[in-house]
Amino acid sequence: MPRVSAVPGVSAVAELPVQWPHQYVGDWLNAKFAESVKSKFFRGMEFEAPVGDPGWFGPDSRTWYVHSHTPALIFGLQCASYLERLDPSIYWMGMHHSRLVERSDSGLVARIDPEGAMVRLGHSLAFFVGAAYGSTETAERLARTVRSMHHTIKGVRPDGLAYDADDPDWLRWNYATVVWGIATAHEIYHPRPLRGSDLDEYYAEFVRIGHALGGTDLPASKAEVLDCLKEYLPKLGLTYGSAVATGVNLTNPAEAAVDWAIRDTMPPWAARLVMYQPPSPVERRARRAAVWTAINGLHASMGEAPEFAAARRRVAGGTTAAHTEPTYVLGSDPDMGRARVEEEFGTL
Repeated sequence: MPRVSAVPGVSAVAELPVQWPHQYVGDWLNAKFAESVKSKFFRGMEFEAPVGDPGWFGPDSRTWYVHSHTPALIFGLQCASYLERLDPSIYWMGMHHSRLVERSDSGLVARIDPEGAMVRLGHSLAFFVGAAYGSTETAERLARTVRSMHHTIKGVRPDGLAYDADDPDWLRWNYATVVWGIATAHEIYHPRPLRGSDLDEYYAEFVRIGHALGGTDLPASKAEVLDCLKEYLPKLGLTYGSAVATGVNLTNPAEAAVDWAIRDTMPPWAARLVMYQPPSPVERRARRAAVWTAINGLHASMGEAPEFAAARRRVAGGTTAAHTEPTYVLGSDPDMGRARVEEEFGTL
């Protein structure tokens, strides 16, 4: 519809719908993201209803704030995954049970399967979005499905050491790597990051997710998480498969840039384990500025996630409580075979 001029004596000018270039890019990115990730892994997740349901955290939580920046969240999950695999048992869990690696007639080869990597990312993102600001029922269902998958991951490493994804010690390490990865990516690359006691509130809130997945004795602040991670140093090591996929072994410039940014987030002792040396302060600031621009450029182009907008509408009139609590009781899950668990994952 033409817009009528509000200025006397000035002809009315038709107002045409015009988008800035970054908006065109954002529309394209959102469409591709919806097609490749959300349509496959966000199925059955509820963000709009029930009205007044705060979910596990609620609209005033630090978790809603941190997880609503989708590109920073995705980057944080990559940081967590990198750190997590420094436990050789977790590396072999991934090799034996994950879609991440290519398989051949002769066994496993140390190459990432792009399609499998997208599946892994899709499931991880769906969980940490749905658990953060989805409805209570959505968060409970997602946690139940992830726990069920963990229950099936048991095996033996090539060196003869057994592994079990339900091991409380493993769950604690896994929890600490995830909260560290997400929080550190937020701290470095969010345009208005939480710091100090505000960031510690995020760490404390995240314990709910850890408990929902079966974790116990979990650290609840940045300092506690750092101490927890360092406790595991005697158990950690750089496997061949991890070594060939990092540092000077990467020849693709884009992969190398992402790899650098991930290693740059690591605690100093972990960085030394993967032979990472920070560049000069000036070069480091320049590199981080480039990554910051890329991450926040994506966020500006894509805009607010529709799921987050729906969650805000769900509680626009107030909430029934500050937040709900995960209801999982250790050992209460029914036994499910791998095929049944895969079927449930297919509904996400």
